[in-house]
Amino acid sequence: MDGNIEVKKFDCSRGCTVSRNDEGELNCTYRPGCCKQEVYDWLGGVPVDQWKDMFEVRFKNTRKGFYVNTSGQSVRRGDFVIVESATGHDLGIVTLDGPIVGRQMACRGVSPDQEFKKIYRKAKYFDIEKWQEATAREHETMIRARQIAAELGLEMKIGDVEFQGDGTKAIFYYIADGRVDFRQLIKVFAEEFRIRIEMKQIGARQEAGLIGGLGVCGRELCCSNHINFFKSITTAAARCQDLSLNPLKLAGQCGKLKCCLNYETAVYQDAQSRIPHVNELEFQDGIAYLVKTDILSETMYFSYEKGDLSNMHSLPASEVIEIMKMNRRGEKPDTLIEEQIPQAPEFVTAVGDESISRFDETRKKKRRNRSRGKHGTR
Repeated sequence: MDGNIEVKKFDCSRGCTVSRNDEGELNCTYRPGCCKQEVYDWLGGVPVDQWKDMFEVRFKNTRKGFYVNTSGQSVRRGDFVIVESATGHDLGIVTLDGPIVGRQMACRGVSPDQEFKKIYRKAKYFDIEKWQEATAREHETMIRARQIAAELGLEMKIGDVEFQGDGTKAIFYYIADGRVDFRQLIKVFAEEFRIRIEMKQIGARQEAGLIGGLGVCGRELCCSNHINFFKSITTAAARCQDLSLNPLKLAGQCGKLKCCLNYETAVYQDAQSRIPHVNELEFQDGIAYLVKTDILSETMYFSYEKGDLSNMHSLPASEVIEIMKMNRRGEKPDTLIEEQIPQAPEFVTAVGDESISRFDETRKKKRRNRSRGKHGTR
């Protein structure tokens, strides 16, 4: 076989491609657009001296940071760099450079006047080799960590493990409903894995984003596709959209309220601000009671009998407001019922026009020559 054939592995959790040919040569490249952490640089090519040494560096999953380049080397987007860490050093990928970094800092509430960690240098071949050896241990470390936590009787779940670039430290992401005593656990982890331990708690939504999957809509989970920052979701979002408060329908795969409940909440709230709060209207031929409201079309349906869904009559919300003003002045419109002008139907169904059995092949019946058997041959 050709020694230059490479087998590629896509590491979407870090946004890179790892390949090694038959000769054992390792090659790691940045893969933009790999997953939800990609940010489009719409200020590319705009020279701004203020941000020339500031860079956004990405690590595993949603962990990112802003670093200042003090190496004297020319660093640009897509470079693997060695950065400062609390203990030792870490390896990350430069995902943003230039003035767009300032926009991202403002979006995340990071002050440009604070002290930032440093970029030491570009990563060399042996740095990437050591980094890949450390990341290869993550899965088996996570499985073993779960076993240890179960043996100690701790009510927690290890969701993911991230090794530092130099392999001397690991971050254990865990999920727990209550408070967990880590004193004994960290001692066992340190003896078992021979590394520094950092415990970081994540929520159910972050766990669902790490695992991934498909939602009831048939699409990839929003938390694993594009959501980086999770906003609080309450049942008020479901109420304003007039949704059924059924926990089975409102909950996502994480067991929490679906993130998509917030998508249309602002639109419904804006429409509801133009819909009056009224239960009945007075007409000369009787009192009309509110039966239901179509929020997005801003249409209200009334009936002369409470709860009667068969004889409903629609009124625009703006017209309802005018009738309410008339009722306050002691005036009553003539009637709720207006002459209906016949209109052509918007949709005509063709069901039943032709039988669906027309697609079936007609079977030809074999005719038997009965006379041949009865009378014989002449």
